[in-house]
Amino acid sequence: MPLPANNTPWPPQQLEAITPKLNEWAAWYESNIDSLSNVYSKPAGKPKRGVVGNLRRWFWGETRMDLTKPPERKLHVPAAADLCKASSDLLFNEPPTVVVEHEATQARVEDLTGPDFHSALANAAETTAALGGCFLRVTWDTGLEDHPFLTHVDYDAALPEFRFGRLVAVTFWRVVKTDNQLVYRHLERHETINGEGVIFHGLYQGTQDNLGRPVPLAEHHSTAGLEVDEEGKINTGTEGLAAFHWPNMGPNRTWRKDPLGQYLGRSDLDGIESLFDALDEAYTSLMRDVRLGKAMLVVPNSLLNNNGPGAGASFGQDEIYSGVNAPPGSAADSKLSIEQIQFDIRVQEHEQTILLVWNQIMKSAGYSAQTFGDGGDVAVTATEVFAKERRSGLTQGRKARAVRPVLEAIVRKLLAMDNVVFNKANDLTAPVSVELADGVKDDPEAIARTAQLLSTALAASIETRVRMINPDKDQDWIDDEVEKIKAENSLEVLADPDTLGVDGEGLSEQFGVENGDATE
Repeated sequence: MPLPANNTPWPPQQLEAITPKLNEWAAWYESNIDSLSNVYSKPAGKPKRGVVGNLRRWFWGETRMDLTKPPERKLHVPAAADLCKASSDLLFNEPPTVVVEHEATQARVEDLTGPDFHSALANAAETTAALGGCFLRVTWDTGLEDHPFLTHVDYDAALPEFRFGRLVAVTFWRVVKTDNQLVYRHLERHETINGEGVIFHGLYQGTQDNLGRPVPLAEHHSTAGLEVDEEGKINTGTEGLAAFHWPNMGPNRTWRKDPLGQYLGRSDLDGIESLFDALDEAYTSLMRDVRLGKAMLVVPNSLLNNNGPGAGASFGQDEIYSGVNAPPGSAADSKLSIEQIQFDIRVQEHEQTILLVWNQIMKSAGYSAQTFGDGGDVAVTATEVFAKERRSGLTQGRKARAVRPVLEAIVRKLLAMDNVVFNKANDLTAPVSVELADGVKDDPEAIARTAQLLSTALAASIETRVRMINPDKDQDWIDDEVEKIKAENSLEVLADPDTLGVDGEGLSEQFGVENGDATE
């Protein structure tokens, strides 16, 4: 049976070294302070010598040692979430361009890769940056849509199987119900039989750490409508898996020697967790200074207002004060009876520390400060802006190279499933190409200046310069533009340039000179 056996430990043992790190990255991405405290205050796996001392060096791993004091108010900055959002924006700030060399199929592709397709990719890109990758799957439901559509599953809900780095099978799971100690999980396994993709479905009743036993799919509404055969599978009727692996980028540094983890993508957060921790500590220290910077009055008890039996005493209404046992001052030294205490708020020192840590986070993650609007208020040229964005542009290009072949394979699978499930006639032999919009666009001023220099040096034709400035236009548009430029600038060639002017050749129409009348 392709689905796991009864009473299998869950999450699977193959993910034992991977799951704790995924949980750590997920806590930073979700900005969940309870999860952060849990991750860094409890060692993963078996306790090791000295691990408690190591955990205490983490700001989020510090625990209360003195229960007589109130807990520290820790502040969290969602820097990890900002990085992952920036990654998604750079990749999918605009919809990808999908081209199929078949007119009727191209029209259908535009339906399959519309706004929902773009939205699904943008959402998946965030968690892909956070966890290191995800799995995209082709889904269909004739009761919802008249075409197959795209969904995704994150790394922390998937057990993949690779052969030479290629995905050959994957099992997804999700918790559909929790009833006291009982946990119901829906498992969905993608594999191939005789080259065709099949999907097995199973509903398991178990516990938090044990898969338990399979129960009928009809026992939960989320799986009751699945039309499976007697083996619990659905045959896609098409070649290959209906699920695709999308690695964020490589190589994977954390699990490069792990049998499974070495084929997974690398997270944007990998290796900079301590910097996120330091950033939160710096912000918390700043807010502690703000809290301590509130003015407080030290007032003799004799100056407090008695509020009556059992009601205590007060001094004013809004002031923060502390009473001390001191005799009331005389008229001569009454000004010393009340003392004000106010600590400095070290804004500049904290700001420099925070900026230093934040800049290192961006650098290590592969992004430019300009991407986050941190370029400053000084006016700069477009060329300088592009240069400052270059680091983000390189990262975006690296991620685009990883996802482009995945998207092309997905489009082909969408077309195939569209034929099988919705009885379409898409041409599956036509080549498919996908192009992503540049998150960091080339500087148009610099391109125009280059084209002008090429023209002055007679080093490039009009067509070449037009193509340089308009790389996204087709050949017909470029030809029309070239003709317009020639007409507007009277650049029609009336004669062979090598013989122009010899015995008046070509000058009669241009300058009204008869042949033979030309002078040297």
